[in-house]
Amino acid sequence: MANHVLLNNITHKDVKIVTEHSAQFGDDVSGVITFPTEFGDVQQEYPILFQKNADTEEYQSVAMLGIKHNENLYLNKDGWNASYIPAIVERGPFLIGFQDQSADGGDEYAAVVHIDMDSPRISNSLGERVFSEYGGNSPYLERINTVLKGINDGLAVSDAMFSAFESLDLIEPISLEIKLNNGELHRLHGNYTISREKLAALSGENLAKLNASGFLEGAFLVLASLNNIKKLVGLKNSRP
Repeated sequence: MANHVLLNNITHKDVKIVTEHSAQFGDDVSGVITFPTEFGDVQQEYPILFQKNADTEEYQSVAMLGIKHNENLYLNKDGWNASYIPAIVERGPFLIGFQDQSADGGDEYAAVVHIDMDSPRISNSLGERVFSEYGGNSPYLERINTVLKGINDGLAVSDAMFSAFESLDLIEPISLEIKLNNGELHRLHGNYTISREKLAALSGENLAKLNASGFLEGAFLVLASLNNIKKLVGLKNSRP
C-alpha cells in the first residue's frame, strides 16, 4: 500500500534511498511505461510497444523487459544490465503531485515532489541522501527532479503523439510469436506498433505535419526499437 506524502527537508532530512535494482524492490516486471521524451534512449536497449490502458482504453507506450509475466531479462545478480534505465524506474519512490499555492501568491496547481514512505527503498542508513546535511537538495535529488520533469513533460507529449498517430491511422496490432532454443513457444497479444506500410504511404502534406509536430522521429524510433526483440530472445535463451 502506497503512502505518498509531500517531500520536505525537515521531516525527511535523514532519509536515504537504496538505488540498486533487484526483484525485492519490484524491478522484476516484464514491461514499464515509457514516454516519447525518452524514446531516443529507450530504443537503444528495449522494444517499444503500444498497449491500451485497461481503465481508459487509451494508448500508452511500454518498454518491453521480458517475455513472461514478472520477468525482467535485463535484471541479473549485478543489477540492471542496460545503458539506460527507463525514467519510470529511475524515479524510485518519488512522484509529482500538485498543490494549490495560490494563497501564498503561487500557482493554483504547482507541481511538487512526493515520496512513497512505504517503499522498500526508503532507508535511514543505506543509499543516497535525499537532502544534504544543511537541508539543501542533494545531487541525487536534483537528478530525480530532472527525471520527474521528464516524466511530467512526457505525459503531455504522449497524449499529443497518440492523437497524431491515430488521426493518420498509423497504429496497428502486432502479435509476437517467440520460439526459444528449448522449444518453448510464447505468443504475446494485446500489443500495437506503427504500421510501416501506412507510414511509408503518407502524403507529403501529412508527412510534413507529422515531422513538424516532432512525432515522425518518434514513429521511426518505435519501429527501430523492435529489433531489440532479438536481444530479449537472446537474453532469455542464455538463462538456465
